[in-house]
Amino acid sequence: MVAQSHADPLTWPVAAWASVVLAGVAAPVIALLMIAAGPDRASFDPAISPTLALGLMGSGMIGAAAARHLWAGLGLALMVGLGLSGLAWAIGLPVMANPLAIALTFVIASFSFAARGFLFSRSGGSKGWGIAIFVVGGEAAILLTAMAQPGLLPDWLLALLPAQWANMAIAAALSGAGLGKVVWAVIALLGTALATLFVARLWPKRWTYSVMFTTWIAMSALVYYQPAFSPG
Repeated sequence: MVAQSHADPLTWPVAAWASVVLAGVAAPVIALLMIAAGPDRASFDPAISPTLALGLMGSGMIGAAAARHLWAGLGLALMVGLGLSGLAWAIGLPVMANPLAIALTFVIASFSFAARGFLFSRSGGSKGWGIAIFVVGGEAAILLTAMAQPGLLPDWLLALLPAQWANMAIAAALSGAGLGKVVWAVIALLGTALATLFVARLWPKRWTYSVMFTTWIAMSALVYYQPAFSPG
């Protein structure tokens, strides 16, 4: 959507792509294998959706920031999502209850995460991937804490996180119930993606950040106040 500047050359830092592999592929794969090998796998099933969400986030956001291209991050996140879903299915985890809902969620979540990574590449230049790593790490820490200790973190904090929106949508799709009860989480991912790309398109005009911030708060409120909201 936004052309790469000829004065700002494309870079492929090794550390950035190592982070993509670690956060977007290795960590989710290890988590899925641990879930499948657990003695009481049913108690670990709620960990599947945040694992998939964080895999999409790590690959899409850091990948787009490292490649400095929206579509690179989107394509990478979708490939990772497909691969993780295939692995989960192969080891017997319940991921095919509603394939259409899962596919739609993956596309929108990947697009949203890649948009944020692309903005980081615009605002941070060749160091934008470092910002992406910081954001991914922060949201992952909160999401994993909420998963490990339900009720410890307030619902309003979780409702602020796009990673949680993706988690909610993926969890609903995996349950076979479809996305009806978490429709605002899906809309929030899409809405913030469009607002983020608006900022990237007009960069370096800083006033556009007010549009993105307002959109993020509005989408968070919709997620929080929807009747079906749940942190898991």
